[in-house]
Amino acid sequence: MKINIIAVGKIKDKHLASLVSEYTKLISRFASVHIKELDEKDAERDDTIILKQLGGAFKQAGSVQSQVGLVVALVKEGQQFTSEAFADFIDKAGLKNSTITFLIGGSNGLPLSVLEKADLSLSFGQFTYPHKLFRVMLLEQLYRAFSIKHNHPYHK
Repeated sequence: MKINIIAVGKIKDKHLASLVSEYTKLISRFASVHIKELDEKDAERDDTIILKQLGGAFKQAGSVQSQVGLVVALVKEGQQFTSEAFADFIDKAGLKNSTITFLIGGSNGLPLSVLEKADLSLSFGQFTYPHKLFRVMLLEQLYRAFSIKHNHPYHK
């Protein structure tokens, strides 16, 4: 299985970067992870630029990974899962798609036209999270999901 994460902003904080690296390494036992970072300054200046960048990332992910696969937009208003239900979702999605692409917007979220391209809108709750920290949270939940499905003790 391939996991694409298309996210606004580059992680410059060494602690967050270390966590991203650590969870990516842990997940690599179960799936390959490709992270595409989009320019945050362009996104803050003009929403149409972020839409173009996301469109380009779709194309790039498609050419690099052979397909974008199932597209999951991470938004506050999306569907919520327990960790076990998310594990089931990832497991079932992996049976139908060799690739799952997660989209993480910047401080202004994701443009509506990008949300319309998503197969699922997913929420981690009603709280607002910093988008750079959220990348770590997503990776942790992906690792937890794979751990649940492979009966690894991490989840317990």
